[in-house]
Amino acid sequence: MFLTCMETVTRELVSWMRGHESSVFSISVHASGRYAITTSSDTAQLWDLDTFQRKRKLNILQSVGIQKVFFLPLSNTILSCFKDNSIFAWECDTLACKYQLPAPPESSSILYKVFAVTRDGRILAAGGKSNHLHLWCLEAKQLFRIIQMPTKVRAIRHLEFLPDSFDAGSNQVLGVLSQDGIMRFVNIQTCKLLFEIGSLDEGISSSAISPHGRYIASILENGSLNIYSVQTLTKEINKPPPPLVKVIEDLPKRKVNSGDLKMKVTSGRVQRPAKSRENKIQARILKQDLTGNFENKENEFSDGLNKKRLQILLKGYGEYPTKYRMFIWRSLLQLPENHTAFSNLIDKGIHVAFLNLQKKYPIKSRKLLRVLQRTLSALAHWSAIFSDTPYLPLLAFPFVKLFQNNQLICFEVVATLLINWCQHWFEYFPNPPINILSMIENVLAFHDKELLQHFINHDITSQLYAWPLLETVFSEVLTREEWLKLFDNVFSNHPSFLLMTVVAYNICSRAPLLNCNLKDDFEFFFHHRNNLDISAVIREVYRLMDTTPADIHPDSMLDVFVALTKGQYPVFNQYPKFIADYQTQERERIRNDQLDSLRERQVVEDMQAEVDQQRVEDEGWYQTQELLRKAEETRREMLLQEEEKMIQQRQKLAAVKRELKVKEVHLQDAARRRLLQSQQDQREMELRRLDDEIERKVHMRDREIAATAKDLEMRRLELEPQKRLYEKNLSRNQEAIAKEMREDADAYKRKVDLEEHMFHRPIGTDQTQNQKTQKLIEENLAKAEQACLNTDWRIQALHKQRCDDLHRNECYQEVAKLLRKNRKKEMEVLNAVMEGEAKKWEEAEEEDFHLKSEKKAAALSDASRRWLLENETHDALENAQHPYHKVPRCQDEWVASSCLPRTSQLKDISEMESLTQISLNQRKTRWDTMEWDLMERVRNLRQRLATQARNRCQTPHLLAT
Repeated sequence: MFLTCMETVTRELVSWMRGHESSVFSISVHASGRYAITTSSDTAQLWDLDTFQRKRKLNILQSVGIQKVFFLPLSNTILSCFKDNSIFAWECDTLACKYQLPAPPESSSILYKVFAVTRDGRILAAGGKSNHLHLWCLEAKQLFRIIQMPTKVRAIRHLEFLPDSFDAGSNQVLGVLSQDGIMRFVNIQTCKLLFEIGSLDEGISSSAISPHGRYIASILENGSLNIYSVQTLTKEINKPPPPLVKVIEDLPKRKVNSGDLKMKVTSGRVQRPAKSRENKIQARILKQDLTGNFENKENEFSDGLNKKRLQILLKGYGEYPTKYRMFIWRSLLQLPENHTAFSNLIDKGIHVAFLNLQKKYPIKSRKLLRVLQRTLSALAHWSAIFSDTPYLPLLAFPFVKLFQNNQLICFEVVATLLINWCQHWFEYFPNPPINILSMIENVLAFHDKELLQHFINHDITSQLYAWPLLETVFSEVLTREEWLKLFDNVFSNHPSFLLMTVVAYNICSRAPLLNCNLKDDFEFFFHHRNNLDISAVIREVYRLMDTTPADIHPDSMLDVFVALTKGQYPVFNQYPKFIADYQTQERERIRNDQLDSLRERQVVEDMQAEVDQQRVEDEGWYQTQELLRKAEETRREMLLQEEEKMIQQRQKLAAVKRELKVKEVHLQDAARRRLLQSQQDQREMELRRLDDEIERKVHMRDREIAATAKDLEMRRLELEPQKRLYEKNLSRNQEAIAKEMREDADAYKRKVDLEEHMFHRPIGTDQTQNQKTQKLIEENLAKAEQACLNTDWRIQALHKQRCDDLHRNECYQEVAKLLRKNRKKEMEVLNAVMEGEAKKWEEAEEEDFHLKSEKKAAALSDASRRWLLENETHDALENAQHPYHKVPRCQDEWVASSCLPRTSQLKDISEMESLTQISLNQRKTRWDTMEWDLMERVRNLRQRLATQARNRCQTPHLLAT
């Protein structure tokens, strides 16, 4: 949390102060305006408003919170109230504890929440969540009264005394704001309710009273602001006390009616007029002293103070009490406190003559400088002569420093000083007041001729030994306490007292002055503090006032004290108006000339500034261009370096890519070799297996042929078993034939699928070639090579199969030769069997012919061979097993059949041989055709792949894609 200090006139931020950790709910300012106390729930801090720095800090325990800490009015006492009802008083300068108030009685013990103090700082009012008010006498340090509010009041939210101009600060009326939103004003002496503001419908949330007690401002709970006039609320408030002297004036001359009142004036007593008993007018008797003269009216002030008594007090103590000095000064000077008139002067702003005041009079405190500037401006607006008075800041500065927190009082004190104690100062304006200085010189010549002669001998005039003291009102040669003590006496006496003070100061300092011989020493003496007793000076002033002859006494040439008028300030024209007007005109002319010269100089300076700025801009532009060029060269070098680095990195990346590519190619090549080797090994194993199978089949065939030959030899002996064996073999052969047919069909399907696969593979490769990289081309080439290898392997397998077919054909021919030989030997037996089976074989031939017509050319030779084998085997078995299956019914048929010529049998055998040879030739032709077709397809596939590879090499962007 931090506090901000704002300037009320310019609305500018002056300073801000840090230090509180929680929110601040109370701020109290010292009467001098130099210190301030800010209070939060956990701490209270003392600030110096001249430097806006924290001076001291009050720390407490967390269990005991702070209720409020504030200054007592017109004193250096700080009152701290805590939440446990303990109240302590502290000295402001030393922060030493002065006293502690005792605890209130238990019968009326309340927790204090709100506090209020009278203007004289003697009575403290405290309240809280109760309808009781505690009144403490701070001088006696005891509770002297408990006031019980009405029963409607359950808690007190705010307390504030109502100021009165006639009670000398001992306020008697206390405003009490309760929880019901009504603020009641009671007299703490009579305990009577005087009046109240607010209502239950329009409750008051907060309230404040003007410093003079004329108005009350209240903020209602609904947000509206009400301002009340105290005079209209009651006539008892601000009612002046009855005067000691009353003047009875005569009635104007007119016709006296019978109903007129008659008055009689008696010596020593003012009688009441003869009037009816119902209307009685009280009259105060005027007392006479022994001399028979009335007291001087001018010695009585409106606030109850008496000037004679104050002078007696002053002569007894030498000065007024510090606590009441400001109050006594205001009473002695009879300040009217014209707020409206002063506000009008302030509203005119800072005067032109004091705009650059800080250059001539540098003051460390900005607040003091602003107050001095506003006070001097108000004086200049009040009278034009003060705008040209060079010594006015020196004269007003001590009063400004003393009353810096009350600018109205400061202005009126300085104005009163100028009107009364600075009489005839401006008659020789702008020169020093020669007449006033002559008065001082005359008095000095009368009382100390030796000192005056010493001044004359050293060419020291009154402008050197008197005028510096007057224009600074002794502020340069006296300390603060000495100056206050002096002006206690100045304000309490005739205006000539100030002039006598100058003479007394010189007379009391005659010893050091008589020792001075140089003019610089005299100047130094009257502009610096000296070792001088101010009390002795004041006593000397009173002696001079009493012993100076009337013809040279200043009081005969100076008017008596005249206070400022109420409402509006008087016109100050005690100066040669023509000189002031002439100086004003000259000043205006000089100001206009200066403005013109300044304007011309400003134009020249602006032109020079523009030229300088243009030159600076040109130099800056050239420098910028040079920097840009250098930066561009630097960037170019950096770009070249970066490009070289990029090229090197790209080269490295290309080398790495090449290495990776080479490694990948090697790995792919190795993998391809391993794959090809494994496939080659697999094909070799397959070929070996096929070779083994072929050899096994050949061996089995040989054994079968041998066994068949043996069987044929044995069949002639074992016809019946051979028949069953033949049937069994027949069914087995049929199954083998069916199996072989299925295998041929499967082989043909596999061949067709392979050809389709080989035919569609380049098409699929061609469709996806635009999206694949060189790797796919190599894979396709590898696949093509693999297909070539597969094709070579198949060609080899076909060659082997054809060789096997040729070998089998040869074997079959040999078997056919053996069979023909056997048939020749068994012809006679077969003739009998053939007759019975002729019809059956014709049907078999028709079915076989039909089967051969449906099959392709590839199965023609196999079907013919099987048919030949089946036919021969069947004939042999039939011959062997059933030589007499069909016996002719008669001897004639047998003879006829046995006598058939053998040419038909030979014809059948030759036809079978021719069919077998045709089948073998057709199968060989078919294998050759298939081999050439497959080789042609492989050659076309290789050419197509090579063409695609060349096209892709010519279009590298496809590879990048």
